[in-house]
Amino acid sequence: MKSSKEIYKDKSKQTFNNQANIYDSTYYGKHAKKLYNSVVEEINGFKCRKILDVGCGTGTVLSILSKKDSICLAGIDLSKDMLNIARQKLNKNVELKIGDSEQLPWYNDIFDAIICTDSFHHYPEPEKVLSEMARVLKDKGHLVIGDPWMISPLRQVFNLQLKYSKSGDYRIYSKLEISRMLVKCGFNSVNWNRLNYSSFVVTAEVNK
Repeated sequence: MKSSKEIYKDKSKQTFNNQANIYDSTYYGKHAKKLYNSVVEEINGFKCRKILDVGCGTGTVLSILSKKDSICLAGIDLSKDMLNIARQKLNKNVELKIGDSEQLPWYNDIFDAIICTDSFHHYPEPEKVLSEMARVLKDKGHLVIGDPWMISPLRQVFNLQLKYSKSGDYRIYSKLEISRMLVKCGFNSVNWNRLNYSSFVVTAEVNK
C-alpha cells in the first residue's frame, strides 16, 4: 500500500503528464512564468557555470539560460511528458533526466547552482529535497527557489485543504518555514524576497 507522500507524488506526475502539451498556457504555467525573470536574474548575478533545474517542467527557464555561452545546463522532472516538451525547446547539450527530487541522479559536488521554479510546494519530503540539493552542489554553491506565497491566515487554511487536492500540491510555505528548513539542511546566507501577492524567491548558499 502506498504511503500518503507517495500518493502526492503520483498526483503530481499525473497532473503534469496530463497538462504537458498545454501547461505553458494554463493558470499554473502563467504563474510560473511570473517567476522566471526573477529566478534568471538571481542566477545571472551569481555567474555560475554549471546549473541544475530541479522540477524543470517544460524547460522554459533552461531555454532562457541556454542563450548564454560557456554554461552547462541540466534538468530533472518527475513527468516524462513535461520533459518531452522540454526536449523540443532545448538543444541536445542540455542534460535532461526523469527522476525524483529526493534522489537526484548526480554525484556529489557537481553543480555551481540549482534553481527550482514553482515546483518546491509539490515535494512531500522538502528537507530530503534540500539535502539532496546541498549534496550535489559544490561548496558555496547557490540555490534559487521561486514558489507560491500566501498571506496568513489564508495560507494555513489553504494548506489544510491541500490534502483533498488532486493536483499534488503539498504545502505553501511562510518565509520563516522555508528559511528554517534551508538552514537545517546546510544552507546559509538566506535571502527571502516577496515578488508579488502570490510569489516569493529565496536564495541561499550551501556551506560544507
